[in-house]
Amino acid sequence: MNKPFVISHPVIHWNEAGEEKSARWHSESGTPPPKRVVIADDRTTADAAYRLACEGTALLWRGDFQNARQLLQAMTRRANEKPKARKSKKIPASPAEAFHLHRLAQSQRARTLGLLLIPFNADHSIPLRRAPDVQQACLEAYGAANEPYIASLRGLQGIIGAYEWRKNGVEIPVLGARIHPHYGVFAPIRSEYIGLVHEAPLPALIATQSVAFDIGTGTGVLAAVLARRGIRHIVATDQDPRALSCARANLARLGLAAQVEVVQADLFPEGRAALIVCNPPWVPARPSSPLEHAVFDPESRMLRGFLNGLAAHLESGGEGWLILSDLAEHLGLRTRDELLDFIDVAGLKVKSKIDVKPHHPRIADTGDPLHTARAAELTTLWRLTAK
Repeated sequence: MNKPFVISHPVIHWNEAGEEKSARWHSESGTPPPKRVVIADDRTTADAAYRLACEGTALLWRGDFQNARQLLQAMTRRANEKPKARKSKKIPASPAEAFHLHRLAQSQRARTLGLLLIPFNADHSIPLRRAPDVQQACLEAYGAANEPYIASLRGLQGIIGAYEWRKNGVEIPVLGARIHPHYGVFAPIRSEYIGLVHEAPLPALIATQSVAFDIGTGTGVLAAVLARRGIRHIVATDQDPRALSCARANLARLGLAAQVEVVQADLFPEGRAALIVCNPPWVPARPSSPLEHAVFDPESRMLRGFLNGLAAHLESGGEGWLILSDLAEHLGLRTRDELLDFIDVAGLKVKSKIDVKPHHPRIADTGDPLHTARAAELTTLWRLTAK
C-alpha cells in the first residue's frame, strides 16, 4: 500500500463556534490551504456559496453530505454560465493566446469550485450525514492518513471517479483486454496511439535481439502491446511510484509480468535495445497540478530528453518510436520545424512516419474554445534511427 501522506502536508485553520481549530490540509493539485474559511451547512444558498468562493473564501461543510454534493452542482452551473457578451470582449490574437486564456479560465474555475471543503477522519471516513463509504477509494489514492484532514469535495469526486476507472478498467481492443488505471496515472482512453504501436512494422533487428524499452510507461499499456506482438523482453520505465505500481498490476493481470520488467528510471534504463518507444506529454505547457504532468510537458523537456538520449540507447540498426500529437503545432506552441530540429540535433533521422486521425468526442464539440486545433489534429508515430 502507498506510504502515509501526512508528513509534509500543511495545516488549515478556521474559527468554529468561537473556537480556533486546525487540521491537516490535503490537496492533490498542490493548492495551498485557503486563508479564509467559513462554516457552511444545509442553510447555505448556492448564490452565497459561489460568491464567497469567487472571493477566495473556503466553505467547510458541516451539513448533510448529499446536500453538499447538490450545492457543488449548483456552484458548477454558475461557473459554467457564459458571461454576457460585451463589445469590448477581447478576441484572441492567435491560437496560442486562445489556449493560454482557456487554461487560465479553467484554472480559475477549478480554484473556485475547489473551495467547498469536507472533513475526513483518520481512516478516510467522512463524519457527515448520508456520507458515502469512500475509505477504499481514498486509501488507494492517498495511502494511510493516520490523522483527520480536510480536503475539497471536488477533489473527492475525482478520487471516486478514478476508483471506478480502476475497478472497471478501460477496454483496449488490440489487447482484447482491459487496462486498469490507478489514481494519478493517465488513462489510455485515446486508442488511436495504441493502435499505431500495434500496427507499425517492427524493426528487423527484433528478430535476433528481441529487447525493447517503453519510456514513461504509465499504465503499462504500450509495454503490454509490445509483449503481445512477441517481443521477448521489455523494460518499462517511469519516475512516478503510482505509475510503477499501476503498470506492474496491469502486466501481472495480463500474464505478462515475466516478459516485462518495470523499473524506476528518469527516461532510459541501463543498456541498449532494438526498439525504444515513448509517448511523452503532447503539449509544451506548464502543468497546473501534479496530475497534469501526463498531458503537459513544459518547454518540451521530456520530448527533448527522450530524443537526446535515444541514439546512445539504440542497438545498431534499431528504431525509436516517438508517438506524438501535432495539437501543439495547431495551437502555435511548437512548430513542425522545431520538432524536426530537435530530431536532427539529437543525431537522429526520420525513417518514416505513420499518421492517424483521432476520434475522441472533442473533435465534434464546436463549443470548445480549442475546437479548430482539435479538429485538425493528427497523431503520429515517428520511426527514428541514429544517423
